[in-house]
Amino acid sequence: MNGKLKNNEKQRAAERKTAWSLAEFEVAPQEGHVRFHDLSLPDALMRGIHRLGFEFCSPIQAKTLPITLDGVDCIGKAQTGTGKTAAFLITIITDLLENPLDEQFDREPRALILAPTRELALQIADDARHLTYFTDLNVASLVGGMDYDTQIKQVKGKIDIVVATPGRLIDFMRKREVFLDQIETLVIDEADRMLDMGFIPDVKSIERATPTPENRQTLMFSATFSYDVLNLANRWTRDPVTIEIEPEVKSSDAVEQKIFLVSADEKYGLLKHFLQHDDIERVMIFANRRDLVKTLSGRLKRDGFDCLMLSGEVPQAKRTSTLEKFKRGDLRILVATDVAGRGIHVDGVSHVVNFTLPEDAEDYVHRIGRTGRAGAKGKSISFACEDDSFQIPALEKYMGAKIVLEYPPEEWLDKQKGG
Repeated sequence: MNGKLKNNEKQRAAERKTAWSLAEFEVAPQEGHVRFHDLSLPDALMRGIHRLGFEFCSPIQAKTLPITLDGVDCIGKAQTGTGKTAAFLITIITDLLENPLDEQFDREPRALILAPTRELALQIADDARHLTYFTDLNVASLVGGMDYDTQIKQVKGKIDIVVATPGRLIDFMRKREVFLDQIETLVIDEADRMLDMGFIPDVKSIERATPTPENRQTLMFSATFSYDVLNLANRWTRDPVTIEIEPEVKSSDAVEQKIFLVSADEKYGLLKHFLQHDDIERVMIFANRRDLVKTLSGRLKRDGFDCLMLSGEVPQAKRTSTLEKFKRGDLRILVATDVAGRGIHVDGVSHVVNFTLPEDAEDYVHRIGRTGRAGAKGKSISFACEDDSFQIPALEKYMGAKIVLEYPPEEWLDKQKGG
């Protein structure tokens, strides 16, 4: 979704009063593509889609929407960035608009979306507000690390869609600020990450507070279909249809990938070379640990680079402002961990640098997917030393392609130590 579109209430009210018809949103049929027009969506939703500039469904939207719009449960295998967020939001919004309630009580949402990280939850909520721009539907985001009282105000009145991280939602449930017995659609996003981060006990408690699987629609998305994920899906869904979408970067040439073979001491000097000499418009630098992200960010600042970091130890308000600066283009260099970088949708990221190779091949795919978006070309530069070069064969096997391996020229390496 376009983060540049602002949800200014006065502007929204004025736009909603302006007459509009579907005839203003013309999209010619195109072979091999599904138009949003082909799905018989409500006009208010179509107007929101038109405002966002979308015309054709992404592959996962084209596969899931004909199923989920009929109320069928779905388990989707898809990475962030494939369009799955819009897929489940369009399903939810269509249901809410086409089946209004005669009476709806405060603090009782009709749809719940669970996400593992604050950034992803806030991104989903932002996307939901853009899609509901021309409707009367209300969206609340409940995430940890942000002001509790401000979030309570969001759920004081009628609320239709809640997007939440598990821990904060549990807090709201215990304090009886939110009731889940009227949930009609439950979405569990990035289920594999929920497992990795230890959130499943909370998710189980939340799921039990909603109507039974027979009395709600459940949509579950995961980057992997591990035994644990499928076991949970079996318990939480009813006769689901399974959809698998491979990450676009696996078969796309939109991202040029290179791995440089260096020693640990040479990594920082090589990083400086690329930041000073490569045609970098906006770059995300990934490292595996929070302490390394902090050290790396500090070194870059001391060497005169304008950069900020995104990790779990950064206060939420700071993380939000940092991400906004990066999205606006006011910040060129962002240093992040995998967890903090998840859910970031930013067009215009020209480069991704893997300062350390991730331990999981899927995390590598997720990282490099931050560039090469929206039809643009991108570059992925990775540094592999004696500690992580052994992971390269697994990456290539998962990607289904060879990655160019190079030794950097001596003049690219800064002789000062530091890795």
